Formats: sequence, structure tokens, C-alpha cells
Amino acid sequence: MVTSSEIVLRLALAALLGSIVGVERERLAWAAGLRTHMLVCVGSTLIMIVSAYAFTDALGQSHVELDPSRVAAQVVSGIGFLGAGTILLRGEFVRGLTTAASLWTVAAVGLAVGGGLYLAAVSATILILIILAGIRPIERRFWKKQLPATLNLVIERSSLSLADIEAALANVGVAVSQIVIREGAVQEENKVELVLQQSSAADSRTAMQQLSQLRGVRAIALDERRH
Repeated sequence: MVTSSEIVLRLALAALLGSIVGVERERLAWAAGLRTHMLVCVGSTLIMIVSAYAFTDALGQSHVELDPSRVAAQVVSGIGFLGAGTILLRGEFVRGLTTAASLWTVAAVGLAVGGGLYLAAVSATILILIILAGIRPIERRFWKKQLPATLNLVIERSSLSLADIEAALANVGVAVSQIVIREGAVQEENKVELVLQQSSAADSRTAMQQLSQLRGVRAIALDERRH
């Protein structure tokens, strides 16, 4: 039977390992960031502890058979609902799959910690961090994907039209797959979100520079989050 101090140790270790992965996702400003990854890891650890040790009294009774792995197995399928909430569909492009996968693997880390497999949990966390943060620059350098980027503009309603924006982007050879217009913070402003179609990082920056020169553009920002 596991001791109380061992239970606290496992939960604390799960929170630490989950936070390491969560910090990397928090850096990219995803909804599933530091706290979400910590909670998933601690929660799955607790479920594993409950599954392994909470039913020992019942096992001592006659005609009672329990499979401790069943409760833990439900984490694998159940975490999919949480991961699905991080996946976004914008037009024909899907974003958030990497964050959903990180939640799923963090849950597995929590199960390992709950089962007392400390070496496996720590090793997996290191590998997860290398995959999320270390592989990303290599992927960008050797596999330069043409992926959608988003330009967020604040424009003057009376000075700039969508036709002007599309013409400016056409001049640099960048197409728009989606346009979202919202009311700005003040009455004479609009917020415009432009999803650029299959653009490289260089094309996105060129488009940003071109739009920033238009009369009526008060602010512009480029969102290049790819995962």
C-alpha cells in the first residue's frame, strides 16, 4: 500500500512535469496552456492512484474481482474530449492539433507518475519538450510549409475599404481565404481579421508591410502561430 507522503510526492511531481510542457504551450498563447496541462497531469495521476489503491478493501471480499487498469484506461479516451476543444477549424485549415496531442501525452505522463514509473514519466516529459520546442525550428528550416497566417488590422471605416485591402495584397501576390470584420473599440474603427491563403512567413511579412502603408490603417499585427 502506498503511503500518504508517496501520494503527495506523486501529485507534486505530476504538477511539475505538467507545468514544464504547459509553459511551452503558454508561450504561444494557446487556450490550453500552463494551468490546463498541470491539471490534466495531476488529474490523471490521481485517477491512476485511485485505480491502483482505492479498491484494496473490496478485493479482500469473496466473489469480488476488480481490474485496476480499467479506470486508468478511461483517461486515454476521455482526454480526447478536452483535446478536441483546443482544435480550431478556420476555413480549410486545422489548427491546434499539436496542443491536443500535448494534452494527450501529458495525461499519459500523469498515469505513469500515478503508477510510480518516475523514470518513464520524466523521460517522456523531456522528449515531449524536445518535440514541441526543439523540433519546431528544424521543421521550419528544412520543411518550409506554406501555411495560413492571420493579419489583424484596426482601420478607419471612412478611409479604407475591403477592396483597397484586397488590391494591396494582390500587388504582392498574396490571396485571402477568409475575412472577418468586427466593430472596433471606438465608433469610427473596425477590426479586420485576414486569413492569408497558403502564405510563407516571408510573404506574410511582405503583406503586413504593404498594408501598413495604406491610409486608414491604424494598427496591424501578424499572427504566425502554426500549431
